[in-house]
Amino acid sequence: MRHWARVLRTAIAAGAVLTMTSTTSAAASPAEPDGTSWSVTPVGGGHQVTLHLPRQLDTRDAAPEIAVNGRSVGVAQESPDHRTLTVVTDDPAAAHPSTVRLAWNGETSGATPRTTQRGAAPAPGKPTPDPTTPGRYRTTRADYDFGDTALTLSGLGGKAVEERAAVWMPVASGERPVAIFLHGRHEACYDAAAGTVDNDHWPCASGFAPVPSYRGYDRAAEALASQGYVVVSISADGINVYDNPSRNDLGASARGQLVLDHLDLLAKANAGRAPGVSPSLRGKLDLNDVGLMGHSRGGEGVVKAALMNAALPHPYGIKAVLPLAPTNFTREALPDVPMAAVLPYCDGDVSDDEGQHYYDDSRYAGRDNVMRASLLVMGANHNFFNTEWTPGSSAAPAQDDWQDEKDPTCGSDSPTTIRLTGAQQNQVGASYIAGFFRLVLGHEDAFLPMFSGNSGSAVTVGAATVLQESQSPASDRLDVAPLQEQARSVRFSGSATGAYCASMTGRSPQSGLPSCTESPDADKFPSLAPAIFADNVTATPMLHLTWTGTGTMTADVPRHDVSRYAALTIRAAIDDASPSADLKLTVADGAGRSQSTTLSALSSAMTALPGANDKLPKTWLESVRWPVSDLTQVDTHDIRSVALSTATPSGGVFLSDLAFQTAAVGAGGPSRLPRVSVEDTTADPGTTATVRLTLSEASRVPVVANVQALAGAQITGTAWRVVIPPGRTSATVEVPVAAGPVKPPAADKAYLVFLAATENAVVGQDFAHITVHNQPAT
Repeated sequence: MRHWARVLRTAIAAGAVLTMTSTTSAAASPAEPDGTSWSVTPVGGGHQVTLHLPRQLDTRDAAPEIAVNGRSVGVAQESPDHRTLTVVTDDPAAAHPSTVRLAWNGETSGATPRTTQRGAAPAPGKPTPDPTTPGRYRTTRADYDFGDTALTLSGLGGKAVEERAAVWMPVASGERPVAIFLHGRHEACYDAAAGTVDNDHWPCASGFAPVPSYRGYDRAAEALASQGYVVVSISADGINVYDNPSRNDLGASARGQLVLDHLDLLAKANAGRAPGVSPSLRGKLDLNDVGLMGHSRGGEGVVKAALMNAALPHPYGIKAVLPLAPTNFTREALPDVPMAAVLPYCDGDVSDDEGQHYYDDSRYAGRDNVMRASLLVMGANHNFFNTEWTPGSSAAPAQDDWQDEKDPTCGSDSPTTIRLTGAQQNQVGASYIAGFFRLVLGHEDAFLPMFSGNSGSAVTVGAATVLQESQSPASDRLDVAPLQEQARSVRFSGSATGAYCASMTGRSPQSGLPSCTESPDADKFPSLAPAIFADNVTATPMLHLTWTGTGTMTADVPRHDVSRYAALTIRAAIDDASPSADLKLTVADGAGRSQSTTLSALSSAMTALPGANDKLPKTWLESVRWPVSDLTQVDTHDIRSVALSTATPSGGVFLSDLAFQTAAVGAGGPSRLPRVSVEDTTADPGTTATVRLTLSEASRVPVVANVQALAGAQITGTAWRVVIPPGRTSATVEVPVAAGPVKPPAADKAYLVFLAATENAVVGQDFAHITVHNQPAT
């Protein structure tokens, strides 16, 4: 088990004092063969671990971590030259480590590959229409550029960044729907002559130019503009320079602010009051019909923008959010807005596909009426959705983030690879961007099968096989059993054992549920992987059904007439301990008639996904769909039960979300749920810190928020589930503060607490500081 919970993340704790008094001498390693070296310095109650790198740290969307003896002890602070990383931890292993290494997503680069190859690429599904086919409108451009220091963002501590965007618009009358694109974290600057990049300076140093990352989605933008949309792709290079070393949330709030600042500018342009913006935009922008796409850290940024927008007195009409290979450091739920998370199977950067939590955490976060989907693109890596991050098409130097070219599954030089080429992946990305906005904003239901269907669990989009999870709007869905906790309507018999589980490797003992897996490889379990700012918050409760003989799980159907729904659905995946497994699915009516099939006959969910390394295969729950129109042997007006019985001698399967539903989009917009925020507090050593949560308004139903304390020398990393009762607007949680030792008295130290995975509310202020007073009162 990784001790991520036992970390003081000094890199992102604003106001934290990094210089502490040492009580003993530092321990240091000799230089490693690759040129790295490290040292450990005792500090009050813990150890400061410092890792010196032989060259600058790669600019990635994932956050850098330090691993002690092969396991991560947390997110690291980067030095200004990006060659030194530091973490303060109370992990005992840090006292006398044998190895200290760089880690990404909890995994060190030297992890030992697994030797068992399981599964192959899933069979392709039904091809879908191409949403990038040019439309009937001619297009024109209305780019704007106010320079590298036009905006000052409080989310970056007042740093100045650019206000720059590429704008595509149709030659058409009247106001048009608006799509905003936000790229992720890439190098900010490049020298074309020298072929070098730089992420240390903003504005760019002499001889360097900004990397045009915002031009990497031109194909989708041009396609949408020809279909009648105004598309604005905004530049975020300045944020990429400033986010990692100094910000509490690694730039998520700054990216959200950037999106809203551009929407403010567009509102002025639409009214003809934006000098420096093309007058052709006047009267052409329907800002009550807005969609957001964000790639990588931009994905987290557009989710944050949607939540921040909902808090405005007069919010923009953000009605669609598409996180593309996104980061998700704080596990914020996004209710009330149609959403689809696109995840790459061969992601070598955000390799745990943590964007899966946007789907999992939003399913029952409110009483909304919108579609949400999660889509696993087989053969896709992290970078190649953006042409400016793809070798051969980029202006600046670029690379394949899946760095093992010989890997049998995802290596570009392997004869058995499932990898897409750069051009193929760019087409898939453009198709999903264009298809999502044409579906949600344009109401073109022809593209619904790309995201949610009434049969199967995979589609073919361009050259890619794409696996699906989806949840229909509440008005188009009958929940039979969410399978997140024990319910009287769900029974087990025979050798079938149903254990409700959550998270992985003992991450959430406060839930009272066992771990779904004891594997140390977070990259293999997107639904269960710990988020770096919510590492002990309970992750995705589900049912783990295991058997060694004949057995059955039976669920009662709450409303017997299911004839109006298109399919019986359940999410399923073989567990990581079973080489094979299958289940028989049976429906029974009030007259005692029944009809059965197997999960394997309906989808590829009972086939293990491919791969044999520290990142693969992934365990990912596909949506299995059985069309109601096929239920000819029972009365669909009087269905009484759904049963899953064993179809193999033994096995183990993860199950979730048993329902009848019809694929649909629903109607959504800015959430009207109350906002829950966390407040700063103070404490003395050896006491408790009272952390207060507040609501923007009282709720008629209980509001749930998870509070994560980020560990350090005086704070133990723990998560609490806090309930604010109906009619109340606040609640508190007590966080223990250790006494020390602190000799001699040190300056005050600030520790972070975060909010995550809310229910019946959206997140407002998501982080706060516990300031521990270590100086005696004078």
